[in-house]
Amino acid sequence: MENKKLEIKTAIQILKPVHEVFEAIVDPAKMSNYFISEGSGPMEEGKTVTWKFPEFDESFPVRVGNVEQDKYISYYWDGTDGSALLVEITLAPSRENTTVVTITEKEMDNNEAGIAWMMGNTAGWANFLACLKAYLEYGINLRKGAFDFMKTEA
Repeated sequence: MENKKLEIKTAIQILKPVHEVFEAIVDPAKMSNYFISEGSGPMEEGKTVTWKFPEFDESFPVRVGNVEQDKYISYYWDGTDGSALLVEITLAPSRENTTVVTITEKEMDNNEAGIAWMMGNTAGWANFLACLKAYLEYGINLRKGAFDFMKTEA
């Protein structure tokens, strides 16, 4: 039997125009309202930015791939095994000025480590989308305090 690669794919509809959703993803000042605590700069094609998350002490490098205004963002970040994982975010305008956001992250081997990655990151991307929706539609930061239990005790 062939060892097929694993990939994550999840989506949600957000009741906001595509440009507003795009800006909330590429602008670290907006992203800090629902996902990161801070970012070193906007996501621009070919640049590397760093993201800091409230529940971790370290910063994480994000190597931006392609950016198509209001349509598509891709970037690479490192998996726990050191491999570069590709994240693709596609924005599709939908009816009545809404946006369907689809996130794909790939890929890992279909083994124990890959299955653990798939389970954890699928939950993470579902959380990202829910937090993005809550922020854009209602001005709520669902992530605030949500992962404080993960902080290491000093």
